Amino acid sequence: MHINDHFDGGNIVVQSGDSPSDIRLKIRFDEGGRHGQWFFFQLCDVGGEACTITLENAGEVSYPEGFENYRVAASTDLEHWFRIETAFDGQALSWRCTPESDSIYFAYFAPYPFDRHQRLIGRALASPGVNAKVLCSTPDGHALSLLTLGESAADKKSCWIIARQHPGETMAEWWIEGFLKRLCDPEDPVARALLERAVVHVVPSMNPDGGVRGHLRCNANGVNLNRAWKDPDETESPEVYFTRRRMHETGVDFFMDVHGDEALPYNFIAGANGVPSWTEHRDRELQAFKQRLATISPDFQTEHGYGYESTAAGTADLRKATNYIAETFGCLAMTLEMPFKDAANHPMPEIGWSPGRSQRLGAACVDAIWQTLSQPG
Repeated sequence: MHINDHFDGGNIVVQSGDSPSDIRLKIRFDEGGRHGQWFFFQLCDVGGEACTITLENAGEVSYPEGFENYRVAASTDLEHWFRIETAFDGQALSWRCTPESDSIYFAYFAPYPFDRHQRLIGRALASPGVNAKVLCSTPDGHALSLLTLGESAADKKSCWIIARQHPGETMAEWWIEGFLKRLCDPEDPVARALLERAVVHVVPSMNPDGGVRGHLRCNANGVNLNRAWKDPDETESPEVYFTRRRMHETGVDFFMDVHGDEALPYNFIAGANGVPSWTEHRDRELQAFKQRLATISPDFQTEHGYGYESTAAGTADLRKATNYIAETFGCLAMTLEMPFKDAANHPMPEIGWSPGRSQRLGAACVDAIWQTLSQPG
């Protein structure tokens, strides 16, 4: 038996791996030691043997409630992922399985490796009217890439989409893949119409270092990027510093920050309700977008989500991207959250929330954004 995490995004610490019937592991926390929950590892040479796997420190992670009613993701080929019944007692997360293959992978959610990220950018650049710019080198030396779709013009809106500020929220880049595939389709009438009305700027992964390192929330310096927008540091959080600088050059008329939520089994949107400049008109814009998306995709819903709607005026945390952008540019800005578990309003128990469903929600958002930017005023 062999347990391996020495690959892109891998994260596990072996405590005891002598017997397949009692495999004991721990999650390795992010740089700085404040956050942890992501795991991804390979189990080899156990084909046909009954295995019991326990993550001993699951109760010590950033969001223990994320493991309640959670089912671990598994794959034998890193392409097709399925779910396994999983138990959480408040301290340890455990599951049993009898792998048919001599190699099986387990992960918190289906990973999105950096190699796929690079190929995503390459495919987008093969489409007409798509350009790429390296905003900066990350602390670990990766390129922070910005894709720009459409030609600038005085009468066009500036639309910004960023994803995966928290690197363990891999569903966010799966969402980007679906969004870009549709937006780059020259035969898609909605995509063409959107690009006639707007220039779309996309940062597919805000935190490539954290993704490669197997982090949940932080970059290579241990910084939570979604707490750095008010006053980013060029050295400690260059990913935000240089993205924000480019936003000030282009302006922002629409903004979406794509994330994953550990605890809630729903797709939902949180707005910037608590910013000082919030008005009833801006709230109507936000609610209208949410209703459009709920009409387009049954996987999205508007009944469950964070209590951001009740944030008192002027109390929003401007260190967060959505709040900073909404207050600075006066535009419709929002955070889209997807589940690590399943979409309880429209469940698929065999796969839970998945890469394919994330992609399709990304594609559906093309319709919602086009309808929103097509509104008068």
